[in-house]
Amino acid sequence: MTGLRVTCLAPGELDDLAGALAAAKLPTADLAEPGRAFVRFDDDAGLVGFGGIEGEGSDRLLRSLVVLADRRGAGIGSAMLALLEGEARRLGVERLHLLTNTAAPFFRVNGYAEDDRAAAPPAVAASREFTALCPASASYLVKAL
Repeated sequence: MTGLRVTCLAPGELDDLAGALAAAKLPTADLAEPGRAFVRFDDDAGLVGFGGIEGEGSDRLLRSLVVLADRRGAGIGSAMLALLEGEARRLGVERLHLLTNTAAPFFRVNGYAEDDRAAAPPAVAASREFTALCPASASYLVKAL
């Protein structure tokens, strides 16, 4: 999958992201808080999804990767993830961490490994996603970039 355009979202441009996340039953409560950078992905047919990275330093949280329902199953999610990982590398990120209730198989296929949630670095473990937004039963995965 090629040809995706990436657009950074300003703090006042999060409504479409919030709608897509809500439709996918993903957390939306902290989108406007500091320390989060979200992007939208478009192709020639229009909007395909959103993604984001949260935090500072070498360990960061992959946030809110969502492909619109009518665009799933065509490899777009993997292409979006690769673009986010490339941006993370450019920012000096060494490891991306995430929590998921439903998408662990997708992330495993894309190189993420499940780990014990207690092994998360302190800054990641202190995030709202870890402390409040995702249940303790969510899978914790990490990938070295």
